[in-house]
Amino acid sequence: MLVAFDKIADEARVWIYQANRSFSETELEELHTKLSNFITQWTAHGTDLEASFEIKYKRFIIIAVDQTKQAATGCSIDASVHFIQQLEKEYNVDLMDKMNVSYKQGQYIAYKDLKAFRKMAKDKAVTGNTIVFNNLVATKAEFLENWEVPAKESWHGRFLN
Repeated sequence: MLVAFDKIADEARVWIYQANRSFSETELEELHTKLSNFITQWTAHGTDLEASFEIKYKRFIIIAVDQTKQAATGCSIDASVHFIQQLEKEYNVDLMDKMNVSYKQGQYIAYKDLKAFRKMAKDKAVTGNTIVFNNLVATKAEFLENWEVPAKESWHGRFLN
Protein backbone atom coordinates (compact mmCIF):
# COMPACT_ATOMS: atom_id res chain seq x y z
CA MET A 1 0.00 0.00 0.00
CA LEU A 2 1.48 3.30 -1.11
CA VAL A 3 1.38 6.08 1.49
CA ALA A 4 2.77 9.59 1.34
CA PHE A 5 6.37 9.77 2.56
CA ASP A 6 5.51 12.39 5.18
CA LYS A 7 2.79 10.09 6.55
CA ILE A 8 4.87 6.95 6.96
CA ALA A 9 6.09 6.23 10.51
CA ASP A 10 9.43 7.63 11.63
CA GLU A 11 10.43 4.05 12.55
CA ALA A 12 9.95 2.91 8.95
CA ARG A 13 12.97 1.10 7.46
CA VAL A 14 14.61 3.00 4.60
CA TRP A 15 16.82 2.01 1.72
CA ILE A 16 18.65 4.74 -0.18
CA TYR A 17 19.87 4.29 -3.72
CA GLN A 18 22.11 7.02 -5.09
CA ALA A 19 22.48 7.49 -8.81
CA ASN A 20 25.80 8.22 -10.44
CA ARG A 21 24.10 11.03 -12.38
CA SER A 22 21.07 13.26 -12.11
CA PHE A 23 17.83 12.10 -13.68
CA SER A 24 16.19 14.28 -16.33
CA GLU A 25 12.73 15.73 -15.77
CA THR A 26 11.26 13.12 -18.15
CA GLU A 27 13.05 10.32 -16.31
CA LEU A 28 11.82 11.67 -12.96
CA GLU A 29 8.22 11.57 -14.16
CA GLU A 30 8.69 7.99 -15.37
CA LEU A 31 10.41 7.00 -12.12
CA HIS A 32 7.54 8.40 -10.05
CA THR A 33 5.09 6.27 -12.03
CA LYS A 34 7.26 3.12 -11.87
CA LEU A 35 7.94 3.51 -8.14
CA SER A 36 4.25 4.15 -7.42
CA ASN A 37 3.27 1.05 -9.39
CA PHE A 38 5.92 -1.12 -7.73
CA ILE A 39 5.06 -0.04 -4.19
CA THR A 40 1.32 -0.35 -4.80
CA GLN A 41 1.86 -4.03 -5.71
CA TRP A 42 4.67 -4.78 -3.23
CA THR A 43 3.84 -7.54 -0.77
CA ALA A 44 5.41 -9.79 1.84
CA HIS A 45 3.90 -13.29 1.99
CA GLY A 46 0.82 -12.01 0.15
CA THR A 47 0.23 -9.07 2.51
CA ASP A 48 0.56 -5.51 1.25
CA LEU A 49 3.49 -3.56 2.62
CA GLU A 50 2.80 -0.07 3.88
CA ALA A 51 5.51 1.70 1.94
CA SER A 52 6.53 4.96 0.38
CA PHE A 53 9.24 6.56 -1.68
CA GLU A 54 10.84 9.88 -2.30
CA ILE A 55 13.27 11.12 -4.92
CA LYS A 56 15.67 13.79 -3.67
CA TYR A 57 17.95 16.09 -5.64
CA LYS A 58 17.05 14.28 -8.89
CA ARG A 59 19.56 11.65 -7.79
CA PHE A 60 18.51 9.68 -4.69
CA ILE A 61 15.68 7.13 -4.54
CA ILE A 62 14.52 6.53 -0.97
CA ILE A 63 12.18 3.61 -0.30
CA ALA A 64 10.55 3.27 3.12
CA VAL A 65 8.55 0.40 4.67
CA ASP A 66 6.62 0.57 7.93
CA GLN A 67 7.70 -2.77 9.40
CA THR A 68 5.41 -2.41 12.43
CA LYS A 69 2.47 -3.10 10.10
CA GLN A 70 4.07 -5.87 8.03
CA ALA A 71 7.76 -6.73 7.97
CA ALA A 72 9.59 -6.76 4.67
CA THR A 73 10.81 -10.34 4.21
CA GLY A 74 13.73 -11.75 2.27
CA CYS A 75 11.55 -12.31 -0.78
CA SER A 76 10.04 -8.82 -0.68
CA ILE A 77 13.46 -7.22 -0.22
CA ASP A 78 14.74 -9.31 -3.14
CA ALA A 79 11.83 -8.01 -5.21
CA SER A 80 12.79 -4.42 -4.43
CA VAL A 81 16.44 -5.05 -5.31
CA HIS A 82 15.36 -6.67 -8.58
CA PHE A 83 13.16 -3.63 -9.29
CA ILE A 84 16.10 -1.26 -8.65
CA GLN A 85 18.32 -3.39 -10.90
CA GLN A 86 15.71 -3.09 -13.66
CA LEU A 87 15.80 0.70 -13.26
CA GLU A 88 19.59 0.60 -13.57
CA LYS A 89 19.34 -1.21 -16.91
CA GLU A 90 16.45 0.85 -18.22
CA TYR A 91 18.06 4.22 -17.43
CA ASN A 92 21.70 3.20 -17.85
CA VAL A 93 22.48 4.40 -14.34
CA ASP A 94 24.28 2.95 -11.32
CA LEU A 95 22.09 2.81 -8.20
CA MET A 96 23.57 -0.10 -6.24
CA ASP A 97 27.27 0.73 -5.89
CA LYS A 98 27.86 1.60 -2.22
CA MET A 99 31.53 2.46 -2.81
CA ASN A 100 30.74 5.95 -4.06
CA VAL A 101 30.20 9.19 -2.19
CA SER A 102 27.81 12.04 -2.91
CA TYR A 103 28.35 15.42 -1.30
CA LYS A 104 27.28 19.01 -1.74
CA GLN A 105 29.54 21.30 -3.65
CA GLY A 106 27.82 24.65 -3.40
CA GLN A 107 24.34 24.15 -4.83
CA TYR A 108 25.38 21.06 -6.77
CA ILE A 109 25.60 17.41 -5.80
CA ALA A 110 28.98 15.90 -6.60
CA TYR A 111 29.57 12.17 -6.98
CA LYS A 112 32.97 10.53 -6.57
CA ASP A 113 34.27 7.04 -6.04
CA LEU A 114 35.59 6.42 -2.55
CA LYS A 115 39.23 6.53 -3.65
CA ALA A 116 38.81 9.97 -5.25
CA PHE A 117 36.88 11.25 -2.20
CA ARG A 118 39.67 10.01 0.09
CA LYS A 119 42.25 11.85 -2.03
CA MET A 120 40.14 15.03 -1.98
CA ALA A 121 39.98 14.82 1.81
CA LYS A 122 43.75 14.36 2.01
CA ASP A 123 44.21 17.37 -0.29
CA LYS A 124 41.73 19.39 1.83
CA ALA A 125 39.38 19.78 -1.17
CA VAL A 126 36.65 18.47 1.15
CA THR A 127 36.60 19.20 4.87
CA GLY A 128 34.77 18.13 8.00
CA ASN A 129 32.15 20.76 7.20
CA THR A 130 31.47 19.44 3.69
CA ILE A 131 27.87 18.19 3.60
CA VAL A 132 27.79 14.51 2.70
CA PHE A 133 24.94 12.06 2.23
CA ASN A 134 25.02 9.23 4.76
CA ASN A 135 23.17 6.54 2.83
CA LEU A 136 23.66 4.09 5.71
CA VAL A 137 20.78 5.52 7.75
CA ALA A 138 18.28 2.79 8.59
CA THR A 139 15.00 4.54 9.51
CA LYS A 140 12.97 7.47 8.28
CA ALA A 141 13.81 9.36 11.50
CA GLU A 142 17.54 8.80 10.91
CA PHE A 143 17.06 9.84 7.29
CA LEU A 144 15.42 13.09 8.34
CA GLU A 145 18.03 13.85 11.02
CA ASN A 146 21.28 12.30 9.83
CA TRP A 147 21.23 11.87 6.07
CA GLU A 148 22.63 15.28 5.07
CA VAL A 149 25.38 15.93 7.59
CA PRO A 150 28.84 17.46 7.82
CA ALA A 151 31.44 14.83 6.90
CA LYS A 152 32.91 14.99 10.41
CA GLU A 153 29.56 13.68 11.79
CA SER A 154 29.36 10.74 9.39
CA TRP A 155 31.36 7.64 8.53
CA HIS A 156 33.04 9.86 5.90
CA GLY A 157 34.93 11.53 8.76
CA ARG A 158 37.48 8.73 8.88
CA PHE A 159 39.04 10.13 5.70
CA LEU A 160 39.56 13.64 7.05
CA ASN A 161 42.75 13.31 9.11
